[in-house]
Amino acid sequence: MSSGEKKASNNEAVVDDDEPDEWDKRIFSTGCSDENAKMTDCYYNTKDWRACKKEMEAFRECWKRAGNDKRTEMKDA
Repeated sequence: MSSGEKKASNNEAVVDDDEPDEWDKRIFSTGCSDENAKMTDCYYNTKDWRACKKEMEAFRECWKRAGNDKRTEMKDA
């Protein structure tokens, strides 16, 4: 495979990667995808969750406001 073919192959992979995967779909369905992105971006940039308390609290408040607590409740078997 030539370098030109590799670049074309890599570009196609990037285009395919733009489609939401199962994880993305789950995050979008919570209604808190923006807050989640800000929180994970903060951690990526700082590598320290303690520096992201504001973002974590915003995500937590969104999670409650959107009624997502019910999604993660423990249920007796």
